[in-house]
Amino acid sequence: MSTGMKNLTRTLESMDFLKMDRRTFMKAVSALGATAFLGTYQTEIVNALEFAETKLIWIHGSECTGCSESLLNGGNPDVAQALTKLNVNLAYHETLCMQQGIWNDGELVNTSELNSEILLEDLYKEGNYILVVEGSIPNGPDGSGRYLVIGNKTFKETLGEAAENANAIVAVGACACWGGITSADSDIEKETDYRGVAFKKTDASKGMLKELGIDKPVINIPGCPAHPDWILLTLGAVILGKIKIPDDLPAALDQYGRPKLFFPPDHTVHENCPRRGYYDRGEFDEEVGGEKCLWKLGCKAPYAHADCGIRRWNGSVSMCTQAGGPCINCVDPGFPDASRPLYVEAEDKGIVGANIDTVAKVAVGAAAVAAGVHAVRRMGKGE
Repeated sequence: MSTGMKNLTRTLESMDFLKMDRRTFMKAVSALGATAFLGTYQTEIVNALEFAETKLIWIHGSECTGCSESLLNGGNPDVAQALTKLNVNLAYHETLCMQQGIWNDGELVNTSELNSEILLEDLYKEGNYILVVEGSIPNGPDGSGRYLVIGNKTFKETLGEAAENANAIVAVGACACWGGITSADSDIEKETDYRGVAFKKTDASKGMLKELGIDKPVINIPGCPAHPDWILLTLGAVILGKIKIPDDLPAALDQYGRPKLFFPPDHTVHENCPRRGYYDRGEFDEEVGGEKCLWKLGCKAPYAHADCGIRRWNGSVSMCTQAGGPCINCVDPGFPDASRPLYVEAEDKGIVGANIDTVAKVAVGAAAVAAGVHAVRRMGKGE
């Protein structure tokens, strides 16, 4: 951690988060991360939420459950610790609910304790909850939504019912945000018509809520999968009232509904990539397994707007490029089509409009010039 970051961390740790304005609060969660933030402010959070329980409903559309797994792999704090500190009642989560289903032990069940359909409908009627959506929503065929039916109800209908009474809506993962892999160009894409909650790829007019005639703001936490910190800290900011919906959203979110804090419009993964020094020197890997810049292996980090290089993954110890995997820019709308072809150099695209070969030549040329200047100085000294 840099000295500046250490100083900021010490400053934030001495502050009462309840008295922070939104801007300072967002700085705190950025600098401290989920682990340190929830730990540092545990007492204040508990006091703030002592009499207020926040209900969370987490529904799954068409997806791989990778974002839930990412959240569950956020080891410190783990999801149970985080939910406890934020006083969250995880009222419904299809992966984590116990003994839930229309069928249970081979028998039809008709109580909310055992039947997930009844439980969900009861929760919708009660209202006062935060809705988290993971996975895309099929609109096909022909607008029916019947490519995903759970308990004789389309997921499209389920989303509509859940969204109507929600206090806040958070879409988690590339699929829920823009349609993700399920909406990738293919021979059947128009027929299946997979959509995100508020967008289809980059098109806000084709988000599923728009299709359903529901006008509510959505916070998008993209990624394939989403980082546990992005999920927990966004939910924490909403629960603690540090992001007021809808008043604070125009300042807190970018044009695609992403928190600018984690997905800064003026910052890319490339800027803090651990391999950035190799790029600056014009040194590129040509094969997988090397240690140099991954640009020629199709790395999309110069176009990926996320703080992966600062926050990192797996307990803040690693990230894709650090482990040798070229960034596939899973955080921007249009993924995966916008990143295709994966693992292939974006020829003639370059970084900030510069051709990568030109950059390499400039770097090599600069090195040669520096060596030449050094040699001239040595000659001038008679060495």
